[in-house]
Amino acid sequence: MVSIGYFLSSEEFGPRELVRQATLAERAGFTRLWISDHYHPWNRQQGNSPFVWSVIGALSERTTLPITTAVTCPTVRIHPAVIAQAAATAAVQCEGRFILGVGSGEALNEHIFGDPWPTADVRLSMLEEAVELIRALHRGGPVSYQGKHYTVDQAEIFTRPPQPVPIYVSGFGPKAASLAGKIGDGFVCVQPDADLVKTFRESGGDDRPTQGGFKVCYAPDEQEAVATAHRLWPNEQLPGELAQVLPSPRHFEQASTLVTPEMIAKAVPCGPDPDRYVEQLRAYIDAGYDEVYVQQIGPDQDQFFEFWTEHVLPRVPELAATPA
Repeated sequence: MVSIGYFLSSEEFGPRELVRQATLAERAGFTRLWISDHYHPWNRQQGNSPFVWSVIGALSERTTLPITTAVTCPTVRIHPAVIAQAAATAAVQCEGRFILGVGSGEALNEHIFGDPWPTADVRLSMLEEAVELIRALHRGGPVSYQGKHYTVDQAEIFTRPPQPVPIYVSGFGPKAASLAGKIGDGFVCVQPDADLVKTFRESGGDDRPTQGGFKVCYAPDEQEAVATAHRLWPNEQLPGELAQVLPSPRHFEQASTLVTPEMIAKAVPCGPDPDRYVEQLRAYIDAGYDEVYVQQIGPDQDQFFEFWTEHVLPRVPELAATPA
């Protein structure tokens, strides 16, 4: 059976609204939560970027749903030893219902101290070492570590959950998916790509959980929904490695002028037709994902949850029973 979760967008909403959405999601039948971890939004229209660890603390008091960061970069902007402490605290707050999703990051969030932005291969090497260090700290006791990228001197995390925090690794290409299979307790991706899931499993992921997610924009009128999605998330349709290398919201705004409303309408389920939402869910399930997360674009969150409960959720049990 496939679990259906809700994706909380830290780029688009402030902390109190994210907590409110989480309670609505639980009431609407979603069984898990993703939450993005950003320093900047992708563009100024999105307009937010709260500190995710503060939000997770608030979520732990308002919902019982499992929470995954989708995803945290533990390599440049924040040292992995600090991420290890933050994740351990989050897992205690959530009583074990917390998963640390990690990835190699984007210049958008990681360039802020003026550090050089490494190549993709170097970023993956840093990620592998960061995960090794986080796991060492989560096992408990003093840790001294001298690696290629990071040094730790007698660091010890005292507030820890009974079990080490699961670490899921994101991958948007074969190299990253292969690394995820090698070092991850699970896999995170935003593409309904069966080949990436296969690479993860054949690289050591075996039967470990896989998480996928996508955006939608419900509105009573399809064109209204397309306009909202195009205004807020045109960056979703930027090709190649632009999402990893552009350094500021201003650059994303410039690049996004190449994205048309027609491109958004084709790629993002928009409007009141539940079949489009179900089709996208099926694409991820057919690709082999165990958990699928849905993000509503725009301010009409309450209307979306009503639409989901009345028109989409009744179709989900049969869909979720479909072999992945």
